[in-house]
Amino acid sequence: MSGVRDLIVRTWLNQRGALFGWVPVALACGIGGFFSLQSEPSEPLLWLLAGAALGLAALGWRGGEWIGPLALGAALVLAGFCIAGLRTHLVAGPVLGWRYYGPVEGRIVAIDRSASDALRLTLDRVVLSRTAPARVPTRVRVSLHGDQGHFSAIPGRRVMMTAHLSPPGGPVEPGGFDFQRHAWFLELGAVGYTRTPVLAIAPAQGAQRLFRARMALSAHVQARLAGQEGAFAAAIMTGDRSGLDQDTLAAMRVSNLAHLLAISGLHMGLLAGFVFAAFRLGFAAIPGLGLRLPGKKISAVLALAAAAAYLGLSGGNVATERAFVMVAVMLVAVMLDRRALSLRAVAVAAIIVLCLRPEALMGPGFQMSFAATVALVAVFGWLRDAQVALGPRWLRPVLTVLISSAVAGAATAPVGAAHFNQFAQYGLIANLASVPLMGVLVMPSAVLAACLLPLGLDWIALWAMGLGLRWILAVSAWVADLDGARVLVSAPGPVVLPLLAFGALLIVLWRGGGRAVGVIPMGLAVWFWTGTARPVILISETASLVGVMTDQGRALNKPRGGGFVAQNWLENDGDAADQETAFARWPGAMSDESAIRLIEGKAAARHALKCEGAKVLVMTTDPETAPPAGLGCDVITPATLRATGALALYDSETGLRIIGAREITGERIWNSPHLRQ
Repeated sequence: MSGVRDLIVRTWLNQRGALFGWVPVALACGIGGFFSLQSEPSEPLLWLLAGAALGLAALGWRGGEWIGPLALGAALVLAGFCIAGLRTHLVAGPVLGWRYYGPVEGRIVAIDRSASDALRLTLDRVVLSRTAPARVPTRVRVSLHGDQGHFSAIPGRRVMMTAHLSPPGGPVEPGGFDFQRHAWFLELGAVGYTRTPVLAIAPAQGAQRLFRARMALSAHVQARLAGQEGAFAAAIMTGDRSGLDQDTLAAMRVSNLAHLLAISGLHMGLLAGFVFAAFRLGFAAIPGLGLRLPGKKISAVLALAAAAAYLGLSGGNVATERAFVMVAVMLVAVMLDRRALSLRAVAVAAIIVLCLRPEALMGPGFQMSFAATVALVAVFGWLRDAQVALGPRWLRPVLTVLISSAVAGAATAPVGAAHFNQFAQYGLIANLASVPLMGVLVMPSAVLAACLLPLGLDWIALWAMGLGLRWILAVSAWVADLDGARVLVSAPGPVVLPLLAFGALLIVLWRGGGRAVGVIPMGLAVWFWTGTARPVILISETASLVGVMTDQGRALNKPRGGGFVAQNWLENDGDAADQETAFARWPGAMSDESAIRLIEGKAAARHALKCEGAKVLVMTTDPETAPPAGLGCDVITPATLRATGALALYDSETGLRIIGAREITGERIWNSPHLRQ
């Protein structure tokens, strides 16, 4: 026993100096715990937990080598829980509680495109007809359909339209992406569409100046660079992706180059690195300055200022804020004569992001960004500590890019597959052919274009930038067209990503041979993923769309309508079929032995209800009278679904097991009106 005790003591003491990397992990555990709850914690409970966190922190500060770290870890978990609760209440706002059709008035604060490629406006200062101001959402998002050729979307302009609005929808299936939670933190209280012309009722005056400057620069860039090259350039310079068409976006996703479109750590790092290197070379070229001034630190300050300007110009979305925090931490480390690229710096960046936007933990952006960064820092740290030579000097840049792309791709692939249900088979090839060009041509040209813009000479840099972007777009189209470029996978269960993350963090952060234990949770995650069963029947939250699993894949009851739901169901199945193809399977799914019977329309609902051997009877409209007792099957109506959310039915030994989306999400402030009163 003494030998085991000594081993435990040595292992624990060996972690001293490496425990800081676990701080964001503990915070993330608390944040994840908050979002996984099925009931909303009360404010008194949050205050109680905050007090407990302070008490544990004090105990940890005074504790010894054993109690101290454990108490601090527990305090951080509780702190993460309380931070998520605080953020949830800070963004609280009205959510539309009914379907609305009528006049909508508001100020344009964001412009993008929907999944159907329609122009989409986000409005604030909203006015709805016959609706008390206290019940009007802080923001609404409206997709523009129909002929809108007369309308120009100008930031800050006040507009009016006749629109259909509804509350943000819940998950399209139990355990799916929770759009209601996502919309809550975006302060979106309603979403919808209009088919009528949008009218401008007031010009953009005295507000949204930075937004207008962004969109003006975007329009200028797209005027200089025609086609998708211009739209690509506008996306990475200003964050405006509204000019990118769906074919380009699809090709970039399949080729694993979509990360180049979002202003993320890669872009922020390349820009800050270029500015830092340029000023360092400038100081070195002028010995009188270089010898008298701390050129390295001044260059870091100027690079930080350039990164801050890029953050403001790009719209400051969550991904860009996260990238700026990571770059800022590294540049401040340079100013303080610390190692810029270290796990400690990454941990500081993660702590800042989690404290400012704890909801980011649940999204793919945060997960993929920090997975790639942690993996890159860890791998190159191991190579440095092991003194591994990367070949002759002329070959090192090539090998560095190869290793970076392989490591980042391997680290982010499981996360991307879990969220987007696909692996990019040739993503490494596409990134090797594109990422170096982003660093040596595209981003430096973007910086030069911004510098030359006041002189009217930005066209020179934009021309060079266009050459690089044209190449990247060609690579993405070529790779996307290769056979087997996209491998579809089914959606994993809820424990898969946490297990993968825990195992990977053990391997990276733990000191000593015990890090090999991290392989066990990662192996369990893979086992759980491969064993995940898909529902045999799916029913949308409005009962308008039903999907039945067949030998050929999921069959859908309609060829169009509910396209977003249909697309998500098929993607979660790992099925490449479109909605029309899935509809063609429907007749075969509705055999005499089918477990489900569908009654569509009001006329059919008036007839006497009969199960006819089915286990489930689904009605697309509410019946005029309550279904009689003793039918011998479960009756699901729109009224049922308003209480349960979307339904998933699984085969079990005792028959069909029915799970509602609300069983997973529970009653939280973002999906339960009575909790917001």
